[in-house]
Amino acid sequence: MTDNSEEKQQELELSQDIQDNYTEEIQDSDPDLSIFEPLKEMLIAQHRQEQDIKEIEEAYVFAAKLHAGQYRISEEPYIIHPVEVAKILTDLMMDKHTIIAALLHDIIEDTGTAPETIKEKFGEDVLNLVQGVTKLGKYQFKSKEERQAENFRRMFIAMANDVRVIFLKLADRLHNMRTLNYMAAAKQQKIARETLDIFAPLANRLGIGKIKAELEDLSLRYLNPEKYFEIAQLVALKKAERDATIQVLVEKIGQLLKQHKIKASISGRSKHYYSIYAKMKRQNIAFHELYDISAVRVIVNTVNECYEVLGIIHSQFKPIPGRFKDYIAMPKSNMYRSLHTSVLGPKSKPIEVQIRTHEMHQVAEYGVAAHWKYKEKGSLKANADTDIQFSWMRKLAEMEKDVSSASEYVESVKLDLFSDQVFAFTPMGDVIDLPKDATPVDFAFRIHTDVGFRITGALVNGRICPLSTKLHNGDIVEIMTSKTPAPRLDWLNFVVTKLAQSKIKQWYKKNKREEHINIGHNMLEAEIGKAKYDELVKSQELKSIAEAMNYSCVDDLLAALGYGETTVNKITNRIKKPADEEPTIVAHTKSKKSKNDIVGLEGMLYYFAKCCTPVPGEPIVGVVTRSKGVSVHRVDCASLDNVPEERLIDIKWADKGLSKTYVASIRIDVQDKIGILKDVMIELTDCNTNIAYANIKSNPAKKIGIIEMGIEVDNINRLKSVITKLQSIPEVISVKRIQGTSNLKTEKAPMPKKKK
Repeated sequence: MTDNSEEKQQELELSQDIQDNYTEEIQDSDPDLSIFEPLKEMLIAQHRQEQDIKEIEEAYVFAAKLHAGQYRISEEPYIIHPVEVAKILTDLMMDKHTIIAALLHDIIEDTGTAPETIKEKFGEDVLNLVQGVTKLGKYQFKSKEERQAENFRRMFIAMANDVRVIFLKLADRLHNMRTLNYMAAAKQQKIARETLDIFAPLANRLGIGKIKAELEDLSLRYLNPEKYFEIAQLVALKKAERDATIQVLVEKIGQLLKQHKIKASISGRSKHYYSIYAKMKRQNIAFHELYDISAVRVIVNTVNECYEVLGIIHSQFKPIPGRFKDYIAMPKSNMYRSLHTSVLGPKSKPIEVQIRTHEMHQVAEYGVAAHWKYKEKGSLKANADTDIQFSWMRKLAEMEKDVSSASEYVESVKLDLFSDQVFAFTPMGDVIDLPKDATPVDFAFRIHTDVGFRITGALVNGRICPLSTKLHNGDIVEIMTSKTPAPRLDWLNFVVTKLAQSKIKQWYKKNKREEHINIGHNMLEAEIGKAKYDELVKSQELKSIAEAMNYSCVDDLLAALGYGETTVNKITNRIKKPADEEPTIVAHTKSKKSKNDIVGLEGMLYYFAKCCTPVPGEPIVGVVTRSKGVSVHRVDCASLDNVPEERLIDIKWADKGLSKTYVASIRIDVQDKIGILKDVMIELTDCNTNIAYANIKSNPAKKIGIIEMGIEVDNINRLKSVITKLQSIPEVISVKRIQGTSNLKTEKAPMPKKKK
C-alpha cells in the first residue's frame, strides 16, 4: 500500500496473515454474488437497462477479485464498502458510469491496478471518475496535513470539471461515517471534524438534503457525543406528544384541502439532531425553548397550488409574525425551493409548515442530482438553469490559480463556498452569490475581473454608498466604472473574497512594481535603520533572506513587502542578531541606543515612548519605569497626566546635530478619491521622507479618507516642513500630529473627537 493517511487506515487495514495469503488463487476464485444482490435489486427496481446492469455486475466481479483477501477494520470483506457506496449513488439515481466508478474507486491505490486496465475494460469516462477520487498515495509530503490538503485540492478541481466526482466522494464519506465506530477515538474526532467542515457543507451546496443531514448527525455523534445523546433522548421523550399534535394538524389540513379539491401528500417530519443542536447554540436557548423541532410537509402538483395552500392554512391557523419565508420566489443557492411558515397549531403549539411541489421535493432531497438526466449511453447532461445555479463550481478551478499552496486553497474554498451566503442582484436581475460581509468590490470582481479593476463607485438599491459597504440579501447593486483600471490597495482592508484579494494583489504586483519596491525599502529601512539596512545589502544577507522566503531577488522581496504580500516582522525575524546585542529599545524599533541623543540620561538605559513619538527640537521629559529604564516623552503627552512628579526627570536633546531619524505619527484627512494615497506617497518621496507604517480607512459618513502614518524625521522643523508640503495637496483636508497610532483597522468611531 502506498497511502498511509489516517483516512486510509479506516478504508483498509490488512492483517499480516491475510497479506501473506493474498495470492493469485484467491483472485481467481469466484466472488460472492450475494453481496452484489441488494444493489442489483435496486437497479432492477429503477428499471435500468439490462445491458447497464450487466456491465455494473461485471465491474463488481472485477473489483471483488482484486479486493479478495482484503478486510476493513470491522473485519468485513473490503468489497462491501464499494458496494455500499454504489448503493448510495444508485439511490441518488446516478448514471451507469458513476456506479461502476464507485465499485472500482479504490482499486488503483489498494490493488496496484494500472489506470490503463480500467480504461481498456470500462472506458475513459470511468477512469476519469476513479482518478478524480483517488488519493495521492505515491507522492511524498512534509506532513499528513499537507497530504490531506492536496487531496482536497485535487478533489475540488476534479469536481469543477465533473460534478459526479463529488457525488462519489460524498457517498464514500457517508459510508465511512456510518462505520466510524470501529475507529480509535482520536481518528473518529479528526474524520468527523473534516466531515463537518468540508463534506456536509458541500452536500448542502449541492442541495442533497438527505446526505447533508446524515453527515451532520454522524459528525455530531463523534465530536460531541454527550450533546448528541442528550438531544436524542429529549427528542424521544417528547415524541409521542409531538406525533399526536402533528397528526391532528395533518388531518385538519387534509380535510381543508379536500374541501378545496386540492390533491396533496401531507406528512410530518422531525428535524435532524445537528440542526436542533446548531439552533440551540446559535440562539443560546435550551431544548424546551425550541418550538419547531417538527414540521408538517405539504406536497402538491403546481406552484399556484403552493400559494393557494398557504392562504388556506393561514385562514385557519394563526401565523406567527416574521416566520414566513418564500424560497419559491427567492430560491436558495442550492436550488432549494419551498414555502415555509409557522402557525399556532392544536393546543396553541407553534408548528412549522413546508409547502412545495413534487419536483421541488425531489430537489430538496437529491439536490443537483435531481436535475441530471440518466441517458442510455451513461452520459449526464445538465440544463441551462442548473449550469447557472452551480457556476460556483467553476470558481473552484479559478481559485486554484490564485493561491500558492494546497492548504491555502482549501481554506479559500471553505471561506468562499461554505460561509453564510449573501445573494445580491445586478440591475438586470441576475443573482450573484457572495460570502457574508461581502462588499460592492467583491460583487464587481465576481461579475468579471476587469469590472473589479475599473470600479469607481456603487449604487446599492439606487443610493450611492462607499465601496466598503457590507451587502445584504436582496440588495440591487449597480457598479460604476472608469475607462482605465485603477484598483486601490486599501480595498484589501475590507474585501472578503479570495478572488478579489488575489486579483488586487496581482494587479499591484504587475503594474506598480517600482513604486512598491520603494515603499518596501522605506518600510524595512524605517524598521531596522539605514545603517543596518545598508549592512544587510552589502553582506548579501538580505539576498539570502529573500531566497529563503521564495523570492528570486531583493527587489522581489521589497515589492512583496510594499504591496502587502509579506510583512516587516517576517523579514526582521530572519535577520541574524549578534550574540552580544543589547535588548535596548530606541525610537519605535529594537535598534541600539544612541549615546548622544539626550542630555541628562548619560549612561542610563532609555527608550522613546510610542504614545507621543518625540523628535529633536521639541520639549521632552523622562519618566522612570520599573524595569525598562527611562521612557522619553513629549512634555505635552497625555499619558503624563497620571505620572507622579517624583518619577519625572528633566532632560533635553543634545545640542550637536544628530544624523539619526525618529518616527513621528501624523494623521491626514483627505477627500476619498482614487489615487490620493499615491499623491501622498509621491509628496513624501519628494521630501526624502521614509514611511515607518501606514493605516488607511474610509469614513462613509463624511465621505473622507483617514490616513495615519509614522514618518521618519531628524528634527521638529523637518516635521513641520513635511506637514506643510502635504497640506499643499488639493485633496488633503488637514494634516496634524497625533499621539502615536490609533489602530484604524479596528477603529469603530468614524472620527475621533477633538479634545476641548
